[in-house]
Amino acid sequence: MPFTGYGSTTWVRVLARVVLTPPKVATPTKDLDKPDERIRGWRSFTSIPVVEADVWVQVGDTKHRVQADRGGVVDVVVTADLEPGWQSITLSTEDTEPVEARVYIVDPSTRLGVISDVDDTVMVTALPRPFVAAWNTFVLDEHARTPVPGMAVMLERLTRSHPTVPVIYLSTGAWNVAPTLTRFLSRNLYPSGPLLLTDWGPTHDRWFRSGRLHKETNLRRLADEFPDIRWLLVGDDGQHDEEIYGAFSEERPEHVAGVAIRQLSPGEAVLAGGRSKPDEHAPSQAHWIYAPDGAGLLARLSEFDLS
Repeated sequence: MPFTGYGSTTWVRVLARVVLTPPKVATPTKDLDKPDERIRGWRSFTSIPVVEADVWVQVGDTKHRVQADRGGVVDVVVTADLEPGWQSITLSTEDTEPVEARVYIVDPSTRLGVISDVDDTVMVTALPRPFVAAWNTFVLDEHARTPVPGMAVMLERLTRSHPTVPVIYLSTGAWNVAPTLTRFLSRNLYPSGPLLLTDWGPTHDRWFRSGRLHKETNLRRLADEFPDIRWLLVGDDGQHDEEIYGAFSEERPEHVAGVAIRQLSPGEAVLAGGRSKPDEHAPSQAHWIYAPDGAGLLARLSEFDLS
């Protein structure tokens, strides 16, 4: 199961997961738009990862041998000589056919990037409430997931105005749902971009992985990997986005172009367990804007210096 990656013209970060799958059977009559062919969320969690599998990553004419972790996840940085934009690499394991994956190579001249949360920012999920989260993740038909109004248009306008801007989706969701999220983003006309997700399950010192730590770590890593890029941080006020973005803006002000926060509706806020207050985030030099949907945020984007 290949995922996208990102990189510069000299290196690329490859993100993938190795799983066991049954042989493909040709079924030309299948149609995912028909109710009986739609995909329930629980299917994403029934795949069996191949632990510590050897994986060959081919970038251009160069092959790299890497190893998956105990969850079957490959997260490595390899050398590359690729042109900016979307490019293809291939991944393979022993006795399997190579599969093609897309990676986004950032143009060296790029000075602006977008990092967007997923849950309740681009897709309505009410994730913090355990039972609602379980329903959305394991039961709900993926075609029934609801996009946040106007957010796809806002992000598309940004990429149209800044053609080289990378859009990265940073979520606390598990790697298992990457294919579902990729289809959702494509179906609802969101700009293509790498997914930065997390592992599902316990660590050595806790039952569940820290979603907040996952976001904080990846924000710092992106700042280190792309020192010349300032990021527009997009999130919502129903989880910890404001606090995380505020702390990052205070720590790395030179890497933040601004913060755009989508305000949950009263009903969504109840499902999400409440909302944070605008003054709860750490003080920073970055400019903040708030609106209940993408159209409202788009109308206020002129307040940012996105040059």
